[in-house]
Amino acid sequence: MKMKTTPQRAFCFAALMIVSAGLLTTTARAGDAVDLLKGGLSGWKMDKPGAWVLKDGVLSPAEKGGGYIWTNETYGDFEIEIEYKTSKECNSGLFFRTDPKNAVQGGFEIQVASVGIYDGKHVAGSLYGAQAPTESAGKTDGEWNTMKLTCKGPNITVVLNGKTIVEANIDKWTTAHLNPDGTKNKFKTPLKDLPRSGHIGFQFHGHPVWFRNVKLKKS
Repeated sequence: MKMKTTPQRAFCFAALMIVSAGLLTTTARAGDAVDLLKGGLSGWKMDKPGAWVLKDGVLSPAEKGGGYIWTNETYGDFEIEIEYKTSKECNSGLFFRTDPKNAVQGGFEIQVASVGIYDGKHVAGSLYGAQAPTESAGKTDGEWNTMKLTCKGPNITVVLNGKTIVEANIDKWTTAHLNPDGTKNKFKTPLKDLPRSGHIGFQFHGHPVWFRNVKLKKS
């Protein structure tokens, strides 16, 4: 028997559809950013087995750590937000669009470092060796920093602790070993010719460093 549709039933059905749509939208938005540490280290590979550990959501070098830790997956255009804290005189880095077999010359790095130990293009948040941040926005050793890196084509933006400190267009780097401002860099390949897609990684450079809430959103 066909059920008669009353105004009350029609209203309830419409309300249910609106609520359902809202739930689906919320779920979709929440699913855009993925915490790369939430599932453990199964999505990562290390230069040295056991060199990095994940405990209570915090990634750090093991007691006998060494080398890098890399995502299994490669990324091109994306936004990644991380929290990190440094130890005394710490030097580390957030690598991206990088070839793990050639980390130093085969991709890009955003500097992770203690405040005050470097200057210029090696300050925390800099596009390492290529562009200095507009200001030193890092926090004291032992305090958590929040860094957001956005890559869209040739454009690279870094926000550290709420301050936009790097806005770079790598198409302007047209000559090996040379920055657009005339200063020299370490790169054997012009930045514009480096890969636009690659792995994301963290570096152990002999100093304790901690990372958490590594959330990535593909563009």
